[in-house]
Amino acid sequence: MLATISWIALGIGLLSSLIIIVDVIRHPQMMAIMNVVWPINGWFLGPFAVWSYYKWGRLKAKDVDREDNRGMGAQVFMSTSHCSSGCTLGDAVGVPIVFFTSLTVAGSTLLAHYTVEFIAAYLFGILFQLFAIYPMNQEAGILGNLKDAIKADTLSLIAFEIGMFGWMAIVHFVLFQTPPKPDQATYWFMMQIAMILGFLTSYPANWWLVKKGIKEAM
Repeated sequence: MLATISWIALGIGLLSSLIIIVDVIRHPQMMAIMNVVWPINGWFLGPFAVWSYYKWGRLKAKDVDREDNRGMGAQVFMSTSHCSSGCTLGDAVGVPIVFFTSLTVAGSTLLAHYTVEFIAAYLFGILFQLFAIYPMNQEAGILGNLKDAIKADTLSLIAFEIGMFGWMAIVHFVLFQTPPKPDQATYWFMMQIAMILGFLTSYPANWWLVKKGIKEAM
């Protein structure tokens, strides 16, 4: 039953991503990196990502001339989506690295996942942030914008990983006698849940960063 639910959830996520991909091809975002961010959100947020894209994301399409009436909550949602998508991509890249190399840290596969996925998520998160801010501040150069990207994304990324890693620990030690592996649909369904929880733990951090002016509201 769980395997069936997992396949359904993964199918809904992939369909949601596909719907968004089709639309961003037709209506590209003003900020190019958001053309990547929204489909990634579709994978783990599913129909909610599709709804939020059409409600808020479409306002930022190049060919849409509508008043941007998004409130603070929606702007922070966009900033969190941006951060979460970079983390998600990094985590998705890190999983097969650990799986195919049979890597362990201190004899633990879970710690290996934590280590590799945190590093990959951090790199992709900073890269996504750099792609967002560099076009708006090119005179600062790559190094200056890289410093700003690190300041803007580090706290929100750590907050995301706290939610994600916490769920991974529950899956590993509580929910299963034998945890699912990356070649099983159940593993990726658990990862979808982990990404949602990471999004939720990252949202307050992004709110604080935006409120303090450390991070731009998107």
